[in-house]
Amino acid sequence: MSEDFNMSMRKFLKQVGVTSQQAIEDALRKADTSGKSYAVKAVVTIEELGMTHEVTGEIKSE
Repeated sequence: MSEDFNMSMRKFLKQVGVTSQQAIEDALRKADTSGKSYAVKAVVTIEELGMTHEVTGEIKSE
């Protein structure tokens, strides 16, 4: 893949990671989350390519 592709991919994934972390932290601060675990799912879609990628996991609060 080209350097332009790699840079745009990295920029997108960094934006996803940073903004998602901020949104999750904000939601946890607003809720009573002490010691709880939450199922989490992230979905990336490229409609024009008919591609959907799903990642699931668990987030444990402090």
